[in-house]
Amino acid sequence: MQHLRRMTERVVLITGGGGGIARGIARAFADEGARIMLTDLFPEGMEKTRQMLIDDFGAEVFTYVADGSREEEVKAAIEAGVAHFGKLNIVINNAQASASGKTLVEHSKEDFDIAIHSGLYATFYYMKHAFPYLKETQGSVINFASGAGISGNPGQSSYAAAKEGIRGMSRVAAAEWGPYNINVNVVCPLVMTEKLAAWGRENPEMFEKNLHAIPLGRYGDAEKDIGKVCIFLGSYDAKYVSGDTIFVQGGSGMKP
Repeated sequence: MQHLRRMTERVVLITGGGGGIARGIARAFADEGARIMLTDLFPEGMEKTRQMLIDDFGAEVFTYVADGSREEEVKAAIEAGVAHFGKLNIVINNAQASASGKTLVEHSKEDFDIAIHSGLYATFYYMKHAFPYLKETQGSVINFASGAGISGNPGQSSYAAAKEGIRGMSRVAAAEWGPYNINVNVVCPLVMTEKLAAWGRENPEMFEKNLHAIPLGRYGDAEKDIGKVCIFLGSYDAKYVSGDTIFVQGGSGMKP
């Protein structure tokens, strides 16, 4: 069967481009023919992603080192990417750091700021400065949230606060940007990462317990599961989907 390559000639910006989830999403888009812009604070992982996309898919990839918590760096990154590719169709806000593992009362303001600035503020800055270009292409925004905020996971107060802030901001943007045919959605993933795998090796009983709580019996794959949902949300097929939160959690995120 012929591969559709739904993203040919489309330009997608993915933040946190050196991380495992972003790498999987980028692979999914490269496989569909997209041209890809990666941003990250740390160049080493981003360069690994870039080279992988070139070697495996022959993708055209542009990278830019930027701190998402600094508005001027985000603005410069977007302008550089648009100058390189000539347009911007899709923005995926994936980057997030946090002081997870600390209870709420153990958090300092500095701990809280890590999550808010790297996640909520970064998402705000990327959306704000991408808007003029997304308006031209009638593009799409895909923001990442988490079950940590929806379910109130212990030890993740600042992370949950940032992610729920992103969800609220995304709904407002969906309402404000709808007249420009820009759709904005949120993905809540449950995905296997290197960090999760390492935790599983250290805590095998808890890992198995969590695994059995997933109806589909496995953690998601960043490329095949999360990436493919992002492909749909960024495609023309999903242009009437906006302001929604999509749970990609193998059935564990069921909501009424």
